[in-house]
Amino acid sequence: MAQWTAALKISWSSALGSSSFFNFKGPKFFQIDNLRFELGMTLFLCGGILRERALEVLSSDLVQSATIFRQAAGIYHHLAHVVLPPLEPELPPEKPPEALAAVSTIMSLICLAEAQAVTIMKAEEKGTSSSLLTKLHHGVTLFLEEAIGVFYTVVRQCKDISSRLLDFISFCKCLHELKGQKYLAESLKASGQIGAAIGVLRSALINVKKRIPGEEPWKCIYQKQIQDASEVLRKFVHENDFVWHEKIPLGDELPLPEGNKIVTFIPYSPKRWERQLTFKIQV
Repeated sequence: MAQWTAALKISWSSALGSSSFFNFKGPKFFQIDNLRFELGMTLFLCGGILRERALEVLSSDLVQSATIFRQAAGIYHHLAHVVLPPLEPELPPEKPPEALAAVSTIMSLICLAEAQAVTIMKAEEKGTSSSLLTKLHHGVTLFLEEAIGVFYTVVRQCKDISSRLLDFISFCKCLHELKGQKYLAESLKASGQIGAAIGVLRSALINVKKRIPGEEPWKCIYQKQIQDASEVLRKFVHENDFVWHEKIPLGDELPLPEGNKIVTFIPYSPKRWERQLTFKIQV
């Protein structure tokens, strides 16, 4: 079996390796004579294609987009728990990040976060309450926070993984934190706690302004969200100054947001040829 694999002369480049971004000589290629590696890289690519498809239909069909994100999450979950763990002891020191089970776990969490973000868009269309929307946005941050934790374990295994992946996860987490805090503030105001609402928004804006990225389009997206939240804060402060005169809580006095994770991955069902291939690898 190993002889057949070597004869194929298949090489893979990595979309997640730091060399993919900073190597001016072109992408680095990996050839590992192992059929499970070929299966893993193929499925990782399929997950990426599904994720791209989910982004393509986002503007036209939110339900379909969320479903495809969940399907992609299922493929990555299958990779992380079934395909890649038996491969890792056989990997050489130089390997693409995609060959690590933990990287597939990160991608599964990213896809779940994106699926929940799309679900939030649908909920916003339906006029869902601010109290529920804040829980959903903070649910997204819980997925991404878990992904960040896994990323730091990957760095110890694979030095070649690009920091841009961590930047992407962190930027998304920061944006959903701000959106969640804005909805929390609106919910607090609706329940007669305008002082707490002002405190929440002020704190959120101070935190997000410390983490504004320098690159476009992230910088533009951040500035738009900051402008929206700042305008809401301005209105709340004006109303409180002229009508309510409530004290503005600070620090530990501020209410903490709750997060709900409501989306799950759609389990991946291996095709017949995959089951046969896996059987042959095990034999």
